[in-house]
Amino acid sequence: MSFTPPSLASETIAHIGSFPIRNSMVMAWLAMGVLIVLAFIFSAKSKSQKNAAPKGLVNLVEMFIGGLYNFFLEIVQDHPRTRKFFPIVATLFLFVITSNWMGILPGVGSIGIYEEKEVPAVVELNKSVEEPKINQIGETEQQKVELSPVSGESSKELEKEVEFVPVFRTGYADVNMTLALALISVLTTMFFGMKILGFGGYWGKFFVNPFKDAIGTFVGLLELISEFAKLISFSFRLFGNIFAGEVLLVVISFLAPFIAPLPFYGLEIFVGFVQALVFSLLTTVFMKLASDSHH
Repeated sequence: MSFTPPSLASETIAHIGSFPIRNSMVMAWLAMGVLIVLAFIFSAKSKSQKNAAPKGLVNLVEMFIGGLYNFFLEIVQDHPRTRKFFPIVATLFLFVITSNWMGILPGVGSIGIYEEKEVPAVVELNKSVEEPKINQIGETEQQKVELSPVSGESSKELEKEVEFVPVFRTGYADVNMTLALALISVLTTMFFGMKILGFGGYWGKFFVNPFKDAIGTFVGLLELISEFAKLISFSFRLFGNIFAGEVLLVVISFLAPFIAPLPFYGLEIFVGFVQALVFSLLTTVFMKLASDSHH
């Protein structure tokens, strides 16, 4: 059995018209479906326990959401702003952690289909080299090398190759998913900054009159660059960590497929939680900084 590492990009498994359906997209839809179903179940149970003490799932969800809100409140140190930020950062946390944990379920990455793909054929070349010759003037003639295909066929021929394509793959195996989350984080940060400070108050932190404050102009330019650099850091931090975990599990499962992967699955559960917490935590910090006045 040969070892085949996961590809750096997600794979297309179907099409809706000309729109490609990728395996990482399917996992993202499943994660959203799980959260939506749980939300409806919680809503129905909370209505049934409206005039009674919460218990069971309702009590568990309220404890979790209350603890998460208090955690973000410790960072923002302001109830009105925390109530504005919390729906976005809590949704990001829940979506990222659900997607990460669903990525280690049995069948993810191992259930798939075999597809035939055309790849460039490898054609061996026959080399013939002429020995240097001395001409009548005494100069050495240039060495001649002739390359020709052994079979005499064109080197542009294609051959078919069978490739395994998993139907399910973690949503963050595609950098497009992490880039989308980074765009949501950065754009909502700018939105709350402009909403709380006003348009001029927010962008005035980046564009400072150089004749009044030359250092402030330079610092504002660096801050403006850092605003857009968040897109890169958010995207590749989440993508790199989750993809590295996926590769690690594949390698360990190939070398020792029964007992050895179990500790690494536990590690991936912890890493999935940390990545979700870090993503939402940094978003909260950036929202707080964006909504603070310039002084």
